[in-house]
Amino acid sequence: MPQDKYSSTDSVTSPARNCFAITPSDAGELSSVTKAIYVGTGGDVTLLPADNLDDVIFRNVPSGMTLDVRASAVRSSGTTAADLVGLL
Repeated sequence: MPQDKYSSTDSVTSPARNCFAITPSDAGELSSVTKAIYVGTGGDVTLLPADNLDDVIFRNVPSGMTLDVRASAVRSSGTTAADLVGLL
């Protein structure tokens, strides 16, 4: 395994060190709060920000964009974007 000389400098603003596929759900939360969300196929993304009680809709997110948002859930209702990846 290659040596990572930046392994001890992880923060919210540093590059992601891990990622996971996001399956939007109206009932469940994400396995981890994200640093950001990559949108592979554009559309709307309805999510619950980490410190909010209410969902927020990001409209018309273009394909290939990264949303710099700490989200605890991505909802299926209202989400038309696809191929979402959570960055940690």
